[in-house]
Amino acid sequence: MRRGHRRGHRRGHRRGHPPGRRLGRPFGWLWGAYGTSALGTWLAFGAFPLIALQVLHCGPAEVAALSSVGAAVGAVVAVPLGPWVEFRRKRPVLIAMDLVRCAALLTIPAAHALGALTFVQLLLVTVVVGAADIGFRAASGAYLKALLPAEDLLVAQARFEATAWTTTIIGPPLGGAAIGLLGPMATVAADAFSHLLSALGIRAIGGHEPPPEPREGARLRAGDLLDGWRYILAEATLRPLFFNTALFNALVMATQPLLAVLMLGPLGYTPWQYGLAFAAPSIGGLLGSRIARTLVARFGQHRVLVVSGSLRAVWPLGLVFMGPGTGGLLLVTGVEFGLILCCGIFNPVCATYRLQRTATDRVARTLSAWAVTAKASTALLTAVWGGLAVLLGARAAIGLAGVLLLATPVLLPRRTAALPCEPAPEPA
Repeated sequence: MRRGHRRGHRRGHRRGHPPGRRLGRPFGWLWGAYGTSALGTWLAFGAFPLIALQVLHCGPAEVAALSSVGAAVGAVVAVPLGPWVEFRRKRPVLIAMDLVRCAALLTIPAAHALGALTFVQLLLVTVVVGAADIGFRAASGAYLKALLPAEDLLVAQARFEATAWTTTIIGPPLGGAAIGLLGPMATVAADAFSHLLSALGIRAIGGHEPPPEPREGARLRAGDLLDGWRYILAEATLRPLFFNTALFNALVMATQPLLAVLMLGPLGYTPWQYGLAFAAPSIGGLLGSRIARTLVARFGQHRVLVVSGSLRAVWPLGLVFMGPGTGGLLLVTGVEFGLILCCGIFNPVCATYRLQRTATDRVARTLSAWAVTAKASTALLTAVWGGLAVLLGARAAIGLAGVLLLATPVLLPRRTAALPCEPAPEPA
């Protein structure tokens, strides 16, 4: 009996799903760099609007432009980054994107110290950081696929997802305390410093990264800019997933400002109650990312992708029924917990599915197109839902988004696609 158990245990290790699986020192540095950068970003969460309001004395329209116009312009600026990143070694690109974000963010406290800070500078920094974020995502996905074998990608993505939710839980409270004690400029400087540490961590990976396949011609052609979208739309399983994630994320994010207006206004919640309603449920994301591998091992990747992707669309409609008092707060917290739990399962499985079904020489362009579309669609729907809230009211606009979200599972891939046939990449 014990011998059989030990044999089964060893087979589990060979399948690549043991608990605490080691992915090697290079991945450890990459993971640490990601966590440091993510923590810095969440420490500075809300710092830009506070600077606009308290330091520059801007109005609501200018504050809204920081998140909507800045993100949209940053996405447009990032369009050439996908093809540019594709034909370069990815580790130097990752370091460069970190250093660009660090330098751009440091200009804000520097200009403030000199008395020269303006709203235009805030907007430009938002654009530069947003574009660099997209470039970093494109390069990191391609680098991860070269760094690890295919069977370890889900393990890596689950760890990234868990780290993302952990920093979401601890970052904003620490950042809020730092803003209260030192002001928003301190958290912006901390965010810049986190990107510098991330660049140093990626540099510490060392090793030899094989050069990408050479391309015809040295210059970037106009047609290259659309290669990522062409590839996505031509792939039968990537195409529906692309539309599903873009629409789902945009609709969920478009309702966030409306929830703030409703909860902090007519429903009478205090800022700490509003923060608690969205910070505490992030534990669901941490839990979901922890069980994603187990669910895939038991039920299969495609089934977990479709079921978790469908279940996450059910929860947001419940926000229509929130009311004042403790009962309403518990309702919002419960809805957000269910939503984030399903997202915590879906996100690493989706990221792995996407990487596995994207040819190695197309990863950077594909991820760049994916990220550009996500940012642009979120900015667009946030503006549209702001207009709907004016016409219909915040609660009705939230309800409309919830109804549309119920239709998003139709866009999930309905069949499993074969992985692209390509030679195994030379290890980084």
